[in-house]
Amino acid sequence: MLHGHGLYLEEHDAFRRTVRAVVEKEILPFVREWEAREAFPRELFTRFGELGFLGLKYPVEYGGSAAGELYEAVLLEELGRCGSGGVSAGLGAQFTISTGPIHLFGTDAQKRRWLTPAIQGEKIGALGITEPDAGSDVAGLRTTARREGDVYVVNGSKTYITNGVRADFVVLAVKTDPAAGHKGLSMLVVEKGTPGFSVGRKLDKLGWRASDTAELFFEDCRVPAEHLLGVEGQGFAQIMGNFQWERLSLALGAVGAMEDMLETVLAHVKSRRAFGQSLHQFQVVRHKLADLFTVRESARQLTYHALRLHVAGEWAVAQTSMAKKVATETCCRVADECLQLHGGAGYMMEYDIQRHWRDARLGPIGGGTSEVMNEIIAKQLGL
Repeated sequence: MLHGHGLYLEEHDAFRRTVRAVVEKEILPFVREWEAREAFPRELFTRFGELGFLGLKYPVEYGGSAAGELYEAVLLEELGRCGSGGVSAGLGAQFTISTGPIHLFGTDAQKRRWLTPAIQGEKIGALGITEPDAGSDVAGLRTTARREGDVYVVNGSKTYITNGVRADFVVLAVKTDPAAGHKGLSMLVVEKGTPGFSVGRKLDKLGWRASDTAELFFEDCRVPAEHLLGVEGQGFAQIMGNFQWERLSLALGAVGAMEDMLETVLAHVKSRRAFGQSLHQFQVVRHKLADLFTVRESARQLTYHALRLHVAGEWAVAQTSMAKKVATETCCRVADECLQLHGGAGYMMEYDIQRHWRDARLGPIGGGTSEVMNEIIAKQLGL
């Protein structure tokens, strides 16, 4: 079961078996119900905290296990197999994007206040970057934080925020110096219940339906100055640093999702009969599957290559952007072809392949669009 071809070790494979057992027993049987409810239970965060899944790359003194990013990579891949993009996105946002900046840039007091309870699954975090008028254009953000004595007064709004509805804290990208472009950005942690901070409607999405995605509003919201992460004006670099792992996590999730889809479709073509034989006996079907397994393996190896460079501490921005783009786009293609192989059944809500198809479509959009990835890759080429 050596998935990583020299990347993952035996202990990572043992951990993979553990995660797979948890997904199969505690997530898969309930996914349809959570999708219909458009929410998964908050207790899942606590459960993941108990299992140690939320602090794999974080230090022991804050409740983590310091096992490292490769363990988290395994977790992301296996979560991709749970059949609900919303469940994996909600849980994934907790340990990849909302706690990352606190771990990297927070003081000891800040880590004890937010990172420790987040690792235990007792506090849910969200990352607030995207706005109605600015997403990938981070320098174009308009939410401002004006310093007044020992508080920052925050005004503005955020949208498409994963975990935004039930977040206990939001790591917020703000303009502390609106005139300074990307040099005027900072990161501020805003807690639920802070006067002036309100959560708008829960957004209605095509896919990822079991995750809550929200609009957030800030009207003269007074945030203690000690909630600033790191140094004022360092926000752009902080956001960019976190993007690498977010993009790798989306690529890994896509790899896991493709594995689930291909296992499902393989079973389907073997059991389904047409014109007196099983579907898999038709050459056109066999060749289609050969193609799908090939493109999935290509996407997986590119993702593992970027992961290998990342965990070795290399500056792998181009490879990470390539992996994110290729894995998420390939996932859309695989989902579409698998749906086609299901025939009319694939279009029915009772078959999970339609959900994979809807969930996959966010991949080339979220965490930086494929177009933005191309721009990053071009810049790394010196263009």
